[in-house]
Amino acid sequence: MRRPLAFAAALALAWAAGATVGLGPLRPPSFILSEADAAREDADWGTFYTYHEGETHGTVDGLAGVAVIDPGQEIHPPHRHAEEEFLMVVAGEGTWHLLGEERPARAGDLLYAAPWDVHGITNTGDVPLRFVVWKWSGRGVEPPADPQ
Repeated sequence: MRRPLAFAAALALAWAAGATVGLGPLRPPSFILSEADAAREDADWGTFYTYHEGETHGTVDGLAGVAVIDPGQEIHPPHRHAEEEFLMVVAGEGTWHLLGEERPARAGDLLYAAPWDVHGITNTGDVPLRFVVWKWSGRGVEPPADPQ
């Protein structure tokens, strides 16, 4: 009975270290993660919870998280990157920034940013703004070249 347990422990350690097993890199198994178990990072602008960062079966450079932005703050100025990204406001209100234009951001709104499109969000309300973020590059899909 010790051998299967030792093998399972070694496999888990190898996956955590990013090792490969004949068939390519190991990917995370399906999981459920509570906010209490997500990695929490407090900053001057608010709090970020990282639920997943890394690879999945179909993605590389993935990020799944929740940001809680304090009133009058933003995580960073509008920015751009090679990954695709969805942001969904689930509480509060603010201002979306997309390709040089601004628009109100309210609970239930979704922003999609294609690779290299300048985007961002600022909390312009009186209560914390909470949004969910999914950012990734597709496995085997070459990101477009930086247009600048």
